[in-house]
Amino acid sequence: MAFKSGFITIIGRPNVGKSTLLNLLTGEKVSIISRKPQTTRHNIRTVVTREDFQMVFVDTPGIHKPKNKLGEFMMNAAMDTLDDVDIVLYMVEATENEIGPGDQSIIAALKKVHTPVILAINKVDLVEKSSLLPLIDMYSKAHDFREIVPISATDPRTVELMFGILKKYLPEGEKLYPDDMLTDQPAKVLVQELIREKMLELLDDEVPHGVGIEVVRYNENEERNILGIDANIYCEKASHKAIIIGKGGEMLKRIGIRAREDIERLFGMKVVLKLWVKVKEDWRNSDYMLNELGYKS
Repeated sequence: MAFKSGFITIIGRPNVGKSTLLNLLTGEKVSIISRKPQTTRHNIRTVVTREDFQMVFVDTPGIHKPKNKLGEFMMNAAMDTLDDVDIVLYMVEATENEIGPGDQSIIAALKKVHTPVILAINKVDLVEKSSLLPLIDMYSKAHDFREIVPISATDPRTVELMFGILKKYLPEGEKLYPDDMLTDQPAKVLVQELIREKMLELLDDEVPHGVGIEVVRYNENEERNILGIDANIYCEKASHKAIIIGKGGEMLKRIGIRAREDIERLFGMKVVLKLWVKVKEDWRNSDYMLNELGYKS
């Protein structure tokens, strides 16, 4: 049997389960997960290697109408992947009974590309099975998808189902990355994302979406198996800084503990994590800050 390899981008509106599916397929937590929308800011590439295939998944920011320069970066990052991959995996929610404006704009963009598109209808565990057939029919009339697959991104059975479908559309080719490679993302980006995930979990809606993370020190001591990380958390208001730090520094401590635990699991090393909170007004519209935080090419 010929070996297959290629790139697969995962697109969809915010919070449809793209990062959850990516983490399920890879078996590792390489993309942040949150119930809050617009959690992923970077295109996260993750590599899955089996005996007969190598799939490189690209988890993109949720597609939405940008409100600032950071939002523009995120949308460009998502849409730029469509013509540069072998398969587009487009995700929607089974809980919606109509195609809203956001999905209509995505489908309009998909009509302009020649890449095979597979539609995954996620969260089928939250609806009655009888509602799926009308939904499938509705989407099949909206676009010529190669396949439409009802899934649950939290069900382990989804892994082999998706691999089987995706493999059919991958081209034959050699391995693109070494067998033991999980992601091509720099370690600092993964650290930034994990810290931000904890802020999404612990803070009110407005605050974490206005923060940026800068890793200012990343020191790996292999002999002692210790990873030292210093990071700045930038927010846009002094009131947000007070919320992030919390009474007596308690909130910042909770953020640090949770982030450290996930970083240790990901890198397999003891981590010493130090966090500082700084105010940078309107940083999401600052070209300089976006460059500093890795959101500009």
